[in-house]
Amino acid sequence: MRARKYIFISGGVISGIGKGITSASISLLLKSCGYTVAPIKFENYLNVDAGTINPIEHGDTFLCDDGTEADMDIGTYEKYLNQDMGKENYCTIGMIYKTVIDKERAFEYKGEDVEAMPHIVDEIFTRIEVAGRKHDSDIIVVELGGTAGEYQNALYYEAARQLTLRKPGSVIHIHVSYVPTPSHLGEPKTKPTQLSVRTLNAMGIQPDFIIARAEKPLDLRRRERLALFCNVAPDAVINNPDVDHVYRIPEILAEQDLHNKILLKLGLLAKPLGTDLGQWHDLTKRIIHVNKQADPLDVVIVGKYFGSGEYNLRDAYAALFDAIDHASWQVGKKVKTRWISAQDIEKNGAESIGRPNGIIVPIGWGERGAEGMISAAGYARDQKIPYLGLCYGMQLAVVSFARDVVGWKDANTTENALQSPHPVIHMIKSQEELMKRRAYGGTMRLGSWEALLKPDTQTFKIYADPDTHTVQKNGSKLISERHRHRYEFNDDFAKEIESHGLIISGRSKVEGLVEFIELPPSVHPFYIATQGHPEYKSRPLSPHQLFVAYIEACKKASK
Repeated sequence: MRARKYIFISGGVISGIGKGITSASISLLLKSCGYTVAPIKFENYLNVDAGTINPIEHGDTFLCDDGTEADMDIGTYEKYLNQDMGKENYCTIGMIYKTVIDKERAFEYKGEDVEAMPHIVDEIFTRIEVAGRKHDSDIIVVELGGTAGEYQNALYYEAARQLTLRKPGSVIHIHVSYVPTPSHLGEPKTKPTQLSVRTLNAMGIQPDFIIARAEKPLDLRRRERLALFCNVAPDAVINNPDVDHVYRIPEILAEQDLHNKILLKLGLLAKPLGTDLGQWHDLTKRIIHVNKQADPLDVVIVGKYFGSGEYNLRDAYAALFDAIDHASWQVGKKVKTRWISAQDIEKNGAESIGRPNGIIVPIGWGERGAEGMISAAGYARDQKIPYLGLCYGMQLAVVSFARDVVGWKDANTTENALQSPHPVIHMIKSQEELMKRRAYGGTMRLGSWEALLKPDTQTFKIYADPDTHTVQKNGSKLISERHRHRYEFNDDFAKEIESHGLIISGRSKVEGLVEFIELPPSVHPFYIATQGHPEYKSRPLSPHQLFVAYIEACKKASK
């Protein structure tokens, strides 16, 4: 069996300091050195997956090809490593407890007294090894959710401590900690990180590296203080300052030779960084060039999940904003997004959107704000503003078309109006059975699904890459996108809707469910909506072609 190496990455002082980005950056550097890397994220919540969590509570649920509904950090791993993640790369404490309890109920422990130790900790070990085998990895990078000192994640830290003892010389610990600079003092303070490391020490863990998250790079004086009081070598205190975009982080860490320092600690051969980081360097130069532009495109996102108390947060649509950025860098045109609550449109009318260069209606569920999203889809159609509908944004674009063009003023989705005489969006039978049993978690149409695109449509032309999409004998094109939904286009109304000019440009290969709709270029410059989620497949080095085409259309509309 391969002698794998393990890197545990913990966080200190506050949450949200960029531990996931740091983990992904370290993984990228090690991969660029020629090692195979398997990242895994351990979450603290008791939810079995992220699918049932309100996006305002925990940010955008990232959707994997295999249907796993995961934390946003899994998407970060995909974007940085340019490789698919799945169920082996994501674990919650709820999964751990459920697995152990299910085994106990099945008498798999043969009458043992089942306890946190060893049984919960052993299950954590199992998950780590499964990730390593799945990716045939040399190194497993384990990101521990939360912050050192929280009671919820104590068993993860205990597993990290025990594995360090079990595999001497094969495990290192990296602590990503916040070094604040209070405005009334004007200097960075190292004491919070010292206390955080002391908490780690109390759990039997001594970090090998401290990655200092701060507004600016720490000077030698502060790094020496951290080294002295946290019992690490001075060159093991690594700067990770605030930057204008997160894709600079791998280069910043590489400049401090972190990859070779890690390899030395793990007893692995140091190797030069490969072409992966060269492509990354080209990307960062392109980002800097685009971000300097003074006349950005104005793209409006009409969503439901922006608000959290008195604050507006981007995390609920993180994958969408990333996909827009990736496309804008390739197109070479800066994009500034405006976030508008769908409920505000219900109050103020769609005219309050103004005249942006583009409108996007993204994922959503339920009645709240739905009428505002329907209005936005109709406004984009009538005003000839480039429109991209994603999942709910496709469903509600169909509702808008049925009401305004076909003339069914009572058209709706059965999600919001069960008794609508024209339920143009409805729940298919298999999903109805699940809902009768209140089976919500992990029961939607999830993961990668294949679709056939209709020839001579805009959508067909956008998915033009012959290397990734296969043309069938009948001329249609086979593609796949990730899905996360329960409601579908109701084919009982398809013929009438199509006769009024809406084009069904793609259907799922197996069931024939509607996957893409569009308006012809003779009617609208760009009006495309999909039941899938292309935003989850976009990566900085390979932007999704649908977003690239959309930003190109917005750019053309701005002239």
